[in-house]
Amino acid sequence: MKDKLKKFFDIKFWKFLLVGVLNTLVGEGVVLVLTNPIGWKNYDWGPAAAAFVGVVVGSIVSYFLNKHFTFKNKEKGIKPAIRFTLNIAVCLLIRMLAATGVSALSKSLGWAMFGMDVNTFAGNLSWAVGACVFVACNYVGQRFFAFREKKG
Repeated sequence: MKDKLKKFFDIKFWKFLLVGVLNTLVGEGVVLVLTNPIGWKNYDWGPAAAAFVGVVVGSIVSYFLNKHFTFKNKEKGIKPAIRFTLNIAVCLLIRMLAATGVSALSKSLGWAMFGMDVNTFAGNLSWAVGACVFVACNYVGQRFFAFREKKG
């Protein structure tokens, strides 16, 4: 069991986390540039459109860095990109389901901490749990599905 855990949490795991930080910084940087200097914040559609563009740009950065740097995947063609996109979609769905469940549970039990009311705490807790679930699901999906190593 210990060897399996060591293999699972190897250098690829740490590279994946580093790439996650980088693609988040790039994506959020795009959002900031679009909303402030470019001025999308002045339009009703602006913040949502900026967030969408930021996620797309961050995902593209994630795809290329994880494919070539983290997992060193040599596969050519569109198949890895399709698997990557499918993985992201599934992970987002799982994140949404986990966050919704945690929020409902937190509200039903009346959980509140750090001076927050029940609804605010539930929202923050569900966001944090959802983010952790997404990262874990995304790592497993990218490592063993999107950029899986060929047996050979």
